[in-house]
Amino acid sequence: MSWGGGPHLDEIEACFAAVVEGRLSRDAADRWAERWVVDDTLAWDELSWWALGLLYGIDLRMGPEEPYLHDNEQVQEWLEELRRRRTG
Repeated sequence: MSWGGGPHLDEIEACFAAVVEGRLSRDAADRWAERWVVDDTLAWDELSWWALGLLYGIDLRMGPEEPYLHDNEQVQEWLEELRRRRTG
């Protein structure tokens, strides 16, 4: 959970899930995460910051018209890791 106005961990996880399920584009997820990552007035717990850092850049490609730097399997693994770390 964030302190001071950013998204809570539930919202961050929902963003990841939407990308994995194809309901949200990588570009949209990146722009959503960017809003929070670049706001230096917010303080984050370690897990939220880790997850936001993955979402911010999720749309990076190896080059123009090239595949994503992180494939769909890796994004799915990130979501699973987030869920494991949440349940402790």
